[in-house]
Amino acid sequence: MDQTVTLCERLIAAALGARRSRSSRSSRSARSAICICVWLVCVLVLAAPALAASRLKISPAPALGSPTSGIAEQSAVGSPATQPHLSARAAILVEQSTGQVLYSSNADAELPIASTTKLMTALLTLEHVPRLSTMFAAPDYDAASSDSQIGLAPGERMSVHDLLLALLIPSADDAAEDLAYNVGGHSVARFIGMMNASARELGLTQTHYSTPSGLDTPGNYSSASDLVKLASYLLGHYPWFRSAVGLQHALLRTGSHPRYVVSTNTLLSEVPWINGVKTGHTADAGYVLVGSGRRNGMTLLSAVLGTNSEAARDSNTLALLDYGFSDFRLAHPVVSGSIIDRPTVNEEPGLRVDVVAAGSVAEVVARTARLTTRVDVPRQLAGPLRDHAVVGSVVVSSGPRVLARVPAELARALPAVSALTLLGRFLSRPSTLVLLVLLIGGASVLARRYRGGRRANVNARESGAAVAGAAVAQLAGAVDPAGAVDPAGATDPAAGTDPAPAIDPPAAAERAAAAERAAAAQRAAAAERAAALERERRRAERAARRAAGDGGPSPSSALLRDRDRT
Repeated sequence: MDQTVTLCERLIAAALGARRSRSSRSSRSARSAICICVWLVCVLVLAAPALAASRLKISPAPALGSPTSGIAEQSAVGSPATQPHLSARAAILVEQSTGQVLYSSNADAELPIASTTKLMTALLTLEHVPRLSTMFAAPDYDAASSDSQIGLAPGERMSVHDLLLALLIPSADDAAEDLAYNVGGHSVARFIGMMNASARELGLTQTHYSTPSGLDTPGNYSSASDLVKLASYLLGHYPWFRSAVGLQHALLRTGSHPRYVVSTNTLLSEVPWINGVKTGHTADAGYVLVGSGRRNGMTLLSAVLGTNSEAARDSNTLALLDYGFSDFRLAHPVVSGSIIDRPTVNEEPGLRVDVVAAGSVAEVVARTARLTTRVDVPRQLAGPLRDHAVVGSVVVSSGPRVLARVPAELARALPAVSALTLLGRFLSRPSTLVLLVLLIGGASVLARRYRGGRRANVNARESGAAVAGAAVAQLAGAVDPAGAVDPAGATDPAAGTDPAPAIDPPAAAERAAAAERAAAAQRAAAAERAAALERERRRAERAARRAAGDGGPSPSSALLRDRDRT
């Protein structure tokens, strides 16, 4: 009996344990696989923008200098063998647009400047009298007989236009006094104060004025470099002045009578490319000339001070200008706004952006010099970048010498690529597609295995139930092999055995159901055997009564008595 019960318990526990183990392992494996797949997909989706963004980084642009205005810091200087030999006390040669000094000799010395003083007189008049048709009355001016003048009478009225022509072309001293008196508010002294204030504003550090005309007066001096600065300012800011100093002669129509004047700058009529500017001569200053010439797209300004004759003045000026035009040229290797590169854009196949120069470079170089331009811009850019963002530089060199460095900037803003676009491109790559296919295929295989495991669990549960039923049947046969079972289900007390212990059902629902079905089957079998025994007893009693009616015991009665004894 105990062996039978133990066998039943083991069979049921084995069936249910195997099912639970297989179900638990299959469930855990399937859940783990699905979680891993979902986790990998999430990582790919979230990491795609970050991975793409990491690829968008560009190397920093090279360090840039301050934006150039086209004027190089170092001046071009020709070979000493070709430089002119001058007899002037001071001289200088400058290219007007760049301010580059091509030649200088004692250029900062403070020297008398004679009638080139009238350049400042002209500047103040142009600044304070916007209408050149304005009429001025001449003051009472006592001019020396040696002065250059147009013979203005006291109170004579002449236009500012004609007074300026008389000041610049024949270098009339009385015209200078007339302008100074009227522009200075009827005070020549006030006008001289205005001249010195203007010199300070323009940075003419070696200049001081004590007369509006340039006569030999203590405290009236300047330098070759300051004279060229002043002339360059006038030529660059006042077109009327530029045209006036290039005139060989002019007719003054206002005043008491017309006057015909001729320029003291004889080079204007002798050399076609000479176009200015102003002469001067006094005993202390000698012969002075601030000259200007234009050839091959380049304008040169010169100044010679302290020559001993008009011929020496002109020859020194021509030597300087010829030297500049023969040995130098004005180059424009970089033009502001011009496209210098078209790099590609990261994550934007086929797209290129325009990178332009932020400034111009105008450089005077030796005529035989070879300029090189190097563009330092990354091959690929990535947004977002604002409009005119500096992304590199342009370096202009002449041999080993760097002449200029210009920032390179975007012509228009470059927006950033959206995260959805980056994700779409990342997912559309062949490698990403292959990985996704592998992940989806693996998930499908794991799902099929999970469904197969569930079907196996169902079959195992049914098999366990069948095994449990067989065990119960075997148990019932072991209790009463002859098929006789007490209706109350108790055993013979003389046998000294206790009733069969009840089998506790498993904690799981499946085990409880199987145990319940086994108990139900046992009860049904016991009830059926009890009913059969009751029918047999009744038949035996009827047979006994019939035998008693006949007067003798019957075999059935004896059988019943023997059974009752047992």
